[in-house]
Amino acid sequence: MNGSTAVDPPPERRPHGWRALTAAFGTPAARTMFFFGFSSGLPFLLVGVTLSAWLKQSGVDLALIALVSYATLSYTLKFLWAPAVDRLRLPVLGRLGQRRSWILAAQLVLAVALAGMALLTPTTSFALFIAFNGIAAFAGATQDVAIDAYRVEIAPLEAQGGLASTYTLGYRLALIVSSVGTLYIAQFAGWRVGYLAMALILAIPVVAVLRAREPENRLRRAASLGAAIREGVIGPFREFFVRFGWPLALALLVFVGLYKLPEQMVGVVAYPFYMHLGFSLTDIANVSKIYGVIVSLVGAFLGGYAVTRFGLRGPVIFSVLGIALCNLLYVLMTAHPGSIAYFALALSGDNLANGFGGTVLVAFMSGLTHRGYTATQYALLSSLANLPGKLIAGGSGVLVEVVGYGGFYALSTVSVVPTLLLLAWLWPRLKPALGGT
Repeated sequence: MNGSTAVDPPPERRPHGWRALTAAFGTPAARTMFFFGFSSGLPFLLVGVTLSAWLKQSGVDLALIALVSYATLSYTLKFLWAPAVDRLRLPVLGRLGQRRSWILAAQLVLAVALAGMALLTPTTSFALFIAFNGIAAFAGATQDVAIDAYRVEIAPLEAQGGLASTYTLGYRLALIVSSVGTLYIAQFAGWRVGYLAMALILAIPVVAVLRAREPENRLRRAASLGAAIREGVIGPFREFFVRFGWPLALALLVFVGLYKLPEQMVGVVAYPFYMHLGFSLTDIANVSKIYGVIVSLVGAFLGGYAVTRFGLRGPVIFSVLGIALCNLLYVLMTAHPGSIAYFALALSGDNLANGFGGTVLVAFMSGLTHRGYTATQYALLSSLANLPGKLIAGGSGVLVEVVGYGGFYALSTVSVVPTLLLLAWLWPRLKPALGGT
């Protein structure tokens, strides 16, 4: 046996180059993934940075706004309940299939939670409002788990590039809608209308779920949820530590966790910072989200080119430095409040560096995974990459109150020092660990 199946065309008959790309984008699965990507991207900012602008305008204390960001830990910890999404059949909706039923259930809960936030508002019942925000974050993270599994199962390996591309396009579009769209609506019609509109927009991906076909689920069912957790979570970690050895494995995990720290610790206070400098919601929407997203896509393309051209080691250190140093542009921005030019300059550096660094991090984590545990180890690594920054971000409001915005952004830049020291130790060991890249 050579590993191929009866449905796979022989290698010489498979399309290559441009034909392969257009074939991948033209499939019904690719169109489905566009809408699924949109559904995944829509809640991410609504429970995070967009919400922080609403809370700031409602008079909520900055320290409390930062603490509310802990709701987004659901996206970091989603691997903990991923085995349940894999193996537990939902009542009633289960007739749609394992993947579609979980996606649809998450979308329905998400829509109800967003509508609940809109109807309550932060000034009516703050505790209940935050509870609905937590439910929305949990539903969004659960939806991501099911959609990632759907993408892997719906098409063969050679089509995954097209699926990932259409998914990313939908996701980025949703980020613009949930940030720019919500900010514009909030500016002219109020936050309640903005969040109700986002809840209603979810009807589009719901229809996509109902029209999509269910992939063939080849996962082996575990005897129990406990066994599923042992096989799906503990097993990959055990393999990782055995393969690299404890010292190198721990160092790699800590490095992944620290990689994006300067970026993540400032995310929660970004919108309050912009508003503090006198920018309107429409200014923030235009510069931060429309222009910023475009620049981040350029950075992501450059990151992919750098990895292909130079391997991983050089782009890794360039990314670590770039992500940290770009925060100094925000220190410069504090000296020019209300200046769109300095706002655009800071966003240019930030989005370019983080777009570049995000692509390099994906390649770096992919290089650390074992082929027998690719999906699970990557999910665990990606969760770890977000955890330290999320935890520290919860106290960012207190830090700003103590040292001011300028001091805070300077501290975020200095936070790269431990990462650089660890990278110095890892540097001679990276080539063997990543297969010589």
